[in-house]
Amino acid sequence: MAKLVLVYSLVVLGLALACNAATYTVGDSSGWDISTDLGTWAENNKFVVGDSLSFLYSSSHSLEEVKKEDFDSCNTTNVIRTFTNGNTTVPLTEPGTRYFVCGNQLHCLGGMKLQVNVADNQAKSPIGAPQSQPGVTVTQPSSKRNNPASVVPSSAGSVYEGRDCIVMAFLGFVATMFWAVQV
Repeated sequence: MAKLVLVYSLVVLGLALACNAATYTVGDSSGWDISTDLGTWAENNKFVVGDSLSFLYSSSHSLEEVKKEDFDSCNTTNVIRTFTNGNTTVPLTEPGTRYFVCGNQLHCLGGMKLQVNVADNQAKSPIGAPQSQPGVTVTQPSSKRNNPASVVPSSAGSVYEGRDCIVMAFLGFVATMFWAVQV
């Protein structure tokens, strides 16, 4: 019984460390596509270290991570990383700004680009440390921003944070104790 409690305590600790992570499908069900309102999608989500971005796209697109100056000008010749497999997951491993564009320059110029500001994961910050407010800025043509028909709901996924995470861990502990008593 003592070994079971020790093992479960380690599992709860691991769960607590991962509770704030989420995987966001960029553009929700529309995916990484020129018709997707990436501006609205990004504004409805907040990203922190530990989260991941999942890009789903057709063979007529690619995903390129670029520097800010290349993002602003849609320069697709000086990229940091290129992905072409149609299903790319990018882990957000450190705070800061990340820039993504479609490798087709015309698509990028048409608004298929994403700027993501990744905030530090507050769970890892020392108590009393100042916290930056996470946010996302995406450059889009004004016609897309003013089109209510193109609003896409956000993709929060199944994420337990803060108190919810503790409650879920406690319920798992109670269920394990009931199971241990039965056995």
